[in-house]
Amino acid sequence: MVRVGVLGGTFDPIHIAHLFVAEEVSYKLGLAQVIFVPAGQPYLKEEKAITLAAHRLEMVRRAIASNPRFQLSTLDIERAGPTYSVDTLVALRQQQPEAQFYFIVGGDTLAELPRWREPARLAELCYLVSVARPGYQSPPWATLEAAIPQARERILVLDVPQMDISSTEIRARVAQGLPFRYLVPEAVAEYIVEHKLYHRA
Repeated sequence: MVRVGVLGGTFDPIHIAHLFVAEEVSYKLGLAQVIFVPAGQPYLKEEKAITLAAHRLEMVRRAIASNPRFQLSTLDIERAGPTYSVDTLVALRQQQPEAQFYFIVGGDTLAELPRWREPARLAELCYLVSVARPGYQSPPWATLEAAIPQARERILVLDVPQMDISSTEIRARVAQGLPFRYLVPEAVAEYIVEHKLYHRA
């Protein structure tokens, strides 16, 4: 059975830590490919303004172009309404019924898993791969098991070298006119400048 990673996110913008995590998890789990799935309208961020989907999609496309194992999915962008990971995994399994999926999340995101739509069903559709982020400790197993009875069997915790980079920080640096070039791939930096993304009005 082919192993396929899934990395979802707002990607506003995608940065080198996203790419590094995808590569590291791919190496450690022997993944044949990693599918990047930019969110349409993440339901946990409905109150926040996010960059137009077309821009975020193009930045991901440019960021992953040089890696043949990295693929782009437009599933969540094309689907109307809020983005739910469980719906994304259902659609991906329909596209690749023979694949075993590994859904990659940060340690901070894992703590929010009980708030997601149908977390127990999500865990049935894929393995959840938690990669630690700076400042976050071990998973809150008691909370997770309350929402996902099989949490310890379906959640894999990987030790991945830490890169303390965030999209929020990058947007702030761009807005303040600070250097950001090496926090994102060169093609993404050029796109941000070309389209004047994140600049203050």
